[in-house]
Amino acid sequence: MLNQEGTFVLLSLGANLGDRLAALQSAVELLQIETQLHETVCSPVYETEPIGYKNQPPFLNIAVRGRTPLSAIAFHAESKRIEQEIGRKSRERWHEREIDIDILLFGNEIISLYKLQLPHPRMEERRFVLVPSADIAPDAIHPVLRKPIHVLLEECIDTAEVIKTELSIKTLNN
Repeated sequence: MLNQEGTFVLLSLGANLGDRLAALQSAVELLQIETQLHETVCSPVYETEPIGYKNQPPFLNIAVRGRTPLSAIAFHAESKRIEQEIGRKSRERWHEREIDIDILLFGNEIISLYKLQLPHPRMEERRFVLVPSADIAPDAIHPVLRKPIHVLLEECIDTAEVIKTELSIKTLNN
């Protein structure tokens, strides 16, 4: 069993093509194995309406928290590799996805690179990110806004539907 060392990470996962639940389940398992994500906790599964390009199927979304010994850059690279392994295809921004893995928070790190921005830009504007995140990490602090997730959710003006389902994701440690 891994010890409690490592950096806190909060993720948002979504899928709206194919077997959405299986894609989320595979992503969580691969994250646990490939990024050594431990102390892993998954939110309930939510069905959400797409943003941006609306003419596409609804998403299933979850939030995942855990700890990893990897750096933010290494974790990001592994998460993008996992997306490819699950079958994500390249499409225009805001279009449908077989799987999407976004790093929301990585400890207190603030990073602004071409392919990686932390904390995740616009996370505070999206209920499909904040609702599941508030389920599992309500007191996690956004390092730029200096507010906990539950406050960001209270202040969020997004009106998109985020509906809790009866579905669930299992982690390798439960």
